[in-house]
Amino acid sequence: MRITGPLLLRGGTVVDVLSGGLRPEVDLLLRGGVIERIAPAGSVSDSGVEVVDARGRYVVPGYVDAHAHPLGLHDAAAALQLMGAFGITGFRQMSGSAPLLAARARSELGLPDDGPALLALPGDLLMPMNAGTLDAAVATIRQQKEAGADFVKVVAVTPDVLLGLLDEAAALGIPVAGHLPNGIDVREASRHGMRCIEHLGPGVGITAATADAEPSIRAEAAAGARSLKVPSFSFPGAARLMGLLLKKIVINPVTMNTPRDVDLLARADDTFDEAKARAVAAEFVRNETWQCPTLIRVRTQELADDPRHTADPELRYIAEATIRSWKRANAKYAGQGERAHATYRRTYDLQLRLTRIFDEEGVKLLTGTDSCGAGWVVPGHSLHQEFDELAAAGLSPLSVLRAATANAAEFFGSSASQGSVDEGKDADLVLLDADPLTSVDALHRIAGTVRGGRYRDAAELDAVKSRIAGTRAITA
Repeated sequence: MRITGPLLLRGGTVVDVLSGGLRPEVDLLLRGGVIERIAPAGSVSDSGVEVVDARGRYVVPGYVDAHAHPLGLHDAAAALQLMGAFGITGFRQMSGSAPLLAARARSELGLPDDGPALLALPGDLLMPMNAGTLDAAVATIRQQKEAGADFVKVVAVTPDVLLGLLDEAAALGIPVAGHLPNGIDVREASRHGMRCIEHLGPGVGITAATADAEPSIRAEAAAGARSLKVPSFSFPGAARLMGLLLKKIVINPVTMNTPRDVDLLARADDTFDEAKARAVAAEFVRNETWQCPTLIRVRTQELADDPRHTADPELRYIAEATIRSWKRANAKYAGQGERAHATYRRTYDLQLRLTRIFDEEGVKLLTGTDSCGAGWVVPGHSLHQEFDELAAAGLSPLSVLRAATANAAEFFGSSASQGSVDEGKDADLVLLDADPLTSVDALHRIAGTVRGGRYRDAAELDAVKSRIAGTRAITA
């Protein structure tokens, strides 16, 4: 069932994601894409509106995938529709471009109505070809600011360039998110205003600072940093060539690790100091440095051969050619040998532990997946896997729900209209069959969604999933 006009959700239980309380047996009147009224069940007239029986259902804000890459894909609409069918009502695009920024300015992105809303968009990724020096990085972020980018995404720059561009970005008033370079002191990146760190580093970006062997780990990481050889944009086709190279690398970046990289990961784990980890967390809190752990992305890299990923039934949405490319990356992973794999397993356990510590110390967390490019990461489905990984790390059901809703609204500066179920806020909602404050499993039990005030029940959502599975439309 799909309802597009004024809607009354009758008799549901509203979950207050800020207080962690429940408001049972209420009516929600939705009109014009906004929650117009919340009142005791039965007190709101159903004249001129469609009614959905929400008794026994729990109403939460729509989910946000704060790290995804659907835009620019040939099948972007299908990926976004699949995300919507899993209850995602908003996403942060983590790879942009001048054409995407221009298309958004013209309102020509063509996002499907039944997919999530675009919450933030950067320009081109900062890499050696456009940020190899501080001068180049400054010029790039100024151009991106002028073009309307919401933030700067850093992927591969040197420590000195990162600290310098953070200072410039602060002066321009544009946030910076992304990866930490090898050898950097993450505390310095935080002090210089890094807004959000993705993937817990990656590598030893954070874990070095939580290790007793930090000085030697950071020194060796800096000395052994790989310089990605990239073409200049000065010849035709260079940008396309770079895109093809990155597409192969991002399937599973750990396949690029050298024995030295693996050794550094092992030493960070062997000399982990929880007191240092909590001190790093306190630094993040002081400087308002957010974390988007993307644990499911980290897991599919470091445990790439786990049947939970390679035999996942939800791979039914993914094109056969894409799965073949993921299997080729797994062959490279297999070639790294058991020593590397054992180190990755220990590292992932450490990353789960760090996530719990960050949550306990008050570091603000977002839910993200790196879907639409990363190996074994399925759009939509992967956010639910992220919920489970956060729970496995030790986060409470409420903390997981907040990361996917209220925290996202705070991060994007949209708390006035998003992130909680209140009158006057956007009617982007998920109806659940169980109490999400009791178990994270309830977040999977979707009875219906509301996106922009448009309601779809579970049967309609399943139909969307079946249609996409029938075409295996999702490529990466």
